[in-house]
Amino acid sequence: MSAITVYADDNPQQVLLHSERGDEIAAVLAGIGVNFERWQAAFDVTPQMSSDEIIAAYAEQIDRLKRSGGYVTVDVVNMSADHPQKDEFRQKFLSEHTHSEDEVRFFVAGEGMFYLHVDARVYQVLCCQNDLISVPANTTHWFDMGPQPRFSAIRLFNDPAGWVANFTGSSIAEQFPKFD
Repeated sequence: MSAITVYADDNPQQVLLHSERGDEIAAVLAGIGVNFERWQAAFDVTPQMSSDEIIAAYAEQIDRLKRSGGYVTVDVVNMSADHPQKDEFRQKFLSEHTHSEDEVRFFVAGEGMFYLHVDARVYQVLCCQNDLISVPANTTHWFDMGPQPRFSAIRLFNDPAGWVANFTGSSIAEQFPKFD
């Protein structure tokens, strides 16, 4: 189930807010410029489906986002517990970073945890199947897919080069609870 937990960035033990209500998650994130939505597929998505079939299932929503955000590239990323580079990818995403474009992810299956570091707060957002999160360009954040990752997500990019991170060098991500 989707959830948000908000902490002061200097006190990971103090929970300032926690909610599992989709409308509250969306409202809290909207307050920092982050879009959070729930989508439904035009038809059931299964693990056996190709990336093209998954994209077709959400074509209407993807086209709307492409028009409103100027996105030019769409793909699907799949991560599983048996992926040979899962530990390497997890470690890379766990470092605080920004992007020069929006980071848009729609979870088709599974789940992952975004941590947004904004205005002396850390917003821990558990994204699950049917959740869309759009983190604005230059927002400091990190992502944890857990030690046994299991997710598929549609990604949208403005730049055809895809995912490019600008790492901050901060160790803040090490201070907050990991996604297990």
